[in-house]
Amino acid sequence: MNYDCLITDDEKLLADRTAEYFNLFGVKTALAYSASDCRDFFKDNTAKLMLLDINLGDGSGFVLCKELRETTEIPILFISARTSDDDQIIALSIGGDDYIQKPYSLSVLLAKVKAVLKRYGSKEITKFSDGRLTVDFDARQILVAGAPVKLTSLEFKLLTYLMQNANRVISKQELFEKVWEDKFTGDGTLNVHIRKIREAIEREPGNPQYILTVWGDGYRFVGENQ
Repeated sequence: MNYDCLITDDEKLLADRTAEYFNLFGVKTALAYSASDCRDFFKDNTAKLMLLDINLGDGSGFVLCKELRETTEIPILFISARTSDDDQIIALSIGGDDYIQKPYSLSVLLAKVKAVLKRYGSKEITKFSDGRLTVDFDARQILVAGAPVKLTSLEFKLLTYLMQNANRVISKQELFEKVWEDKFTGDGTLNVHIRKIREAIEREPGNPQYILTVWGDGYRFVGENQ
């Protein structure tokens, strides 16, 4: 069966309440209360997005995320009561698309989920190539010097927006509004995703040639499509 959202959280009452709220507003949602439940879900079902807690009764959400990233690029939004900055950095570094603090507002979370679903469902039909970096926006494929590289759904969307606005300085606020399509994202989240993209496409991530930081303003993608 196909779902819009899978919630993987061992806090059963909160998960049930969130799923009920999402379903009420048209986001078809399934539940998994453990890592093993999540694995079983994907054997016979699909989801366009997942909300994933870090602490699961039978394992770690971090480990589960890394495992899922071997087979799927769906957006994974971590939901956790843990407040450490290190947890957020780890979550985003291993393939998570966002980090949401518990307790959360159901209406705010629903708005974020709908924005991500809208973004995930969109496709571009153009192709970028400069001889070294090739990006097929329709096929969602990236080649660097002929070798395929992988990005998360959000990272791909962010790179796409930067490339389609090449040689223009794009403010962080514009990226929040146009890429995330909501206003509930912070600089730390953006910075981690930019770093991950640089690690995937740049010759020297610490000395980028494609994605430049314009201090005080935002970012600029430098490149010419051939």
